[in-house]
Amino acid sequence: MDWMLFLTFLAACGAAGATGSLFEPGKWYLDLDKPVWTPPGFMFPVVWLTLYVAMAYAAMRVAMIEGSGQALAFWAAQIAFNTLWSPVFFGLKRMRAALIILGFMWAFVAATMLSFWALDPVAGALLAPYLLWVTIAGALNFSVLRRNPQFA
Repeated sequence: MDWMLFLTFLAACGAAGATGSLFEPGKWYLDLDKPVWTPPGFMFPVVWLTLYVAMAYAAMRVAMIEGSGQALAFWAAQIAFNTLWSPVFFGLKRMRAALIILGFMWAFVAATMLSFWALDPVAGALLAPYLLWVTIAGALNFSVLRRNPQFA
């Protein structure tokens, strides 16, 4: 294991995660009409921490493989969209724009997972829970948008 490489990818994940801390849900989000299947608030930091560690470890594994440039470019794109979502949804309260960002994020997470899988199946498998979580987040973003059209 290359600890410096892992910590570098983990730092990128930490930067993305920091936007979630800077733009917390707050009263605005708590007052929105949400579906009954909305995960409880305590789950989000636990899930994201787990996903960020898995994402960093997967990226470290792939970065050590020759010919991984495109796969790592997909990884960079998905973490950029990941970083944008919280400020747009919670900061700007623009749910439609956040849903568009989530669509791009989902596509790049899927591309990352598939390209990682082709190079290192373990690394690809490590991203499967992330793709599932982004799918759930997209469904939740869509549902909350439909229930609260005033915040489109």
